[in-house]
Amino acid sequence: MFLGHFGLALAAKEVAPRASLGTAIFAAEFLDSVWPLLLLAGVETVEITPGITKVTPLDFTSYPWSHSLAMAIAWGAAFAAVYWLVRRDRRTALWLGALVVSHWLLDWIVHRPDLPLYPGEAARHGLGLWNFLAVTLVLELGMLAAGFALYLRATRAADRIGSIGPWVLVAILVVLYMGATFGPPPPSVRVLAFSGLLGYLFLPFGWWIDRHRTPRKGPQGW
Repeated sequence: MFLGHFGLALAAKEVAPRASLGTAIFAAEFLDSVWPLLLLAGVETVEITPGITKVTPLDFTSYPWSHSLAMAIAWGAAFAAVYWLVRRDRRTALWLGALVVSHWLLDWIVHRPDLPLYPGEAARHGLGLWNFLAVTLVLELGMLAAGFALYLRATRAADRIGSIGPWVLVAILVVLYMGATFGPPPPSVRVLAFSGLLGYLFLPFGWWIDRHRTPRKGPQGW
């Protein structure tokens, strides 16, 4: 899943107004932020197999440290702990930790059975929604639209950048998603990993957008 993770990050502003959008995006995408680093280090592996699903050509052969349920919970706890240590905001920390774990749950819905519950587990899990293109598109776009609507309801624009910025973010996400879904497969795993690292650019973009919007309830943090 891709757009759905961003949809939850946007929606998080409704329940955790103190967290910056950039921080929420980092939490929701944390597993995918770790994954390309582990790919480049040779710790995890993936194969490019066109046709393996209707949506993506990626065969996730081994990614227990970034995408097992147990590690998702561990990463979420670590993310929440760091946020709490710095901000002393338990409520927001818990919501951000939940966002990290939500990544595995959303992936479980769309992935073919390739997700382990813990490192070393032989069985793999996933409902395989990626085998149904139309349903996947409805889910991804629907989650992004719902999250976007909640974000706009939870915040108000402080200036013109605040008015336009969220729309630009959503447009970029949709274009990237459609390109990845209907475009050619990545030429190599190395190119895939480096393109995954470009996702870090969404973090400062989210922070920048939030600096130009005001939460309708509670002060804004990071």
